[in-house]
Amino acid sequence: MSDYEVTEIGAPDQWREHFGGFDQSRSRDGRRVVDHELTMQYIGMTANALVPGEEAGYWHTHSHVEELYVFLDGVGEMGLDDEVVEVRAGSVVRVGQGVWRTWRARPDSPGELRWLCIRAGGEQLPHLPNDGSRDPERPMPWTD
Repeated sequence: MSDYEVTEIGAPDQWREHFGGFDQSRSRDGRRVVDHELTMQYIGMTANALVPGEEAGYWHTHSHVEELYVFLDGVGEMGLDDEVVEVRAGSVVRVGQGVWRTWRARPDSPGELRWLCIRAGGEQLPHLPNDGSRDPERPMPWTD
C-alpha cells in the first residue's frame, strides 16, 4: 500500500460546524485540527472559521514551529508582536518563531473569516526540492 491518506474537511462554508482544538480546554467552534486525523509527521494544519466580530481571545508564540496562515474568505486582522495587519481572501502570512500572534474577524467582515493554518518545524527546506525524482515515461492515470 502507498503511504498516503485522504480525509474530507468540507467546503470552507462548512468549517464553522467543526469543533476542536489541540486539547479539550482549547477546543472551540470553527476549528478542526486536521493533523490529529492524519498521520502527519513534519507538518500540521488546522481549518478555521470565525464569525464577524469573533476573536481568538489569546496571544501565542512558538519557539520551534513556523506557521503559514492562508486566508480564504472574510476580512480580519492579525496582531503580530506590536503591529496589526489586515487579512482577507488571498492573504498569506508567514509567522516565524518567537513572534507573538493573535487574530480576529473584523466586526464589519461580510462573512466568516476562514483560513488554513499550516505548521512546520525541523530542517530548513531547500530553495529547490532536491529529494524528488520524475518519470516522464510513466503514463497518466486519467481515463477521460
